[in-house]
Amino acid sequence: MIRTHRNRPSLRRNAYLARSLWGVLSVSALEQLKELTGKHRLSVAAGDLQLLDGRWYVTHAGLLHIAGRRRCVGIRTSVERHLSDPNSHRWVCKAIAYKGSGNRGFTGYGDADPSNVSSLVQGAELRVAETRAVNRALRKAYGIALCSVEELGSQPFPARAAQNGHGSSNGQPRLRDKLRLLIRNYELDPTLVKRYAADFCGTETLREASRDVVEEFVSTIAREAANDRAALVCKLNSYNQPEEVRP
Repeated sequence: MIRTHRNRPSLRRNAYLARSLWGVLSVSALEQLKELTGKHRLSVAAGDLQLLDGRWYVTHAGLLHIAGRRRCVGIRTSVERHLSDPNSHRWVCKAIAYKGSGNRGFTGYGDADPSNVSSLVQGAELRVAETRAVNRALRKAYGIALCSVEELGSQPFPARAAQNGHGSSNGQPRLRDKLRLLIRNYELDPTLVKRYAADFCGTETLREASRDVVEEFVSTIAREAANDRAALVCKLNSYNQPEEVRP
């Protein structure tokens, strides 16, 4: 029981990390975070939640964590071929989440095409559609009222003014935020991603690289994560090795 208590996220910890990532929290956002922490045991540190434009969104990782704790027995996915069009990169997927062996399952559908996915993951619409379907099925199964961040359209970031750290003066999202979200959603090691970024950009840190180069890196790692996360993890792990033996 003690071990379970230690693994349970606390509101204080969640609020502290949320403020460090997204700044001051509104009263309503803090109250909702309290409910999400207590009822669903969602953790900011684990990448279970994302705050966008003052609203909380659950992540794919967060939903999988809930399913694991609730002992979900399986998730079945399939492509709805009569609704999909591979030539135009439009895919519709169906997912059924089973809470128990005798359960009929909870069904969710997800669609993706170049018009409703981020430019970072274009070319991986099938995987996005499957993820969205799984998210909807799990949200139904476990009564998660929050929309998942992966279900949002092509621009799941609030507009903001330019700031340090590769901000933009035209209302576009900061590249650092994009990279941070990718790291959370695909559960990547931030330290290894930084080393990969420095190697890719040819600079000591991302701050020293031009915005165009950083944008190219973010697009590259997003594509690699969507196409083959295992291969990307292997590449990142190579940055744990001494430089003289790294391939």
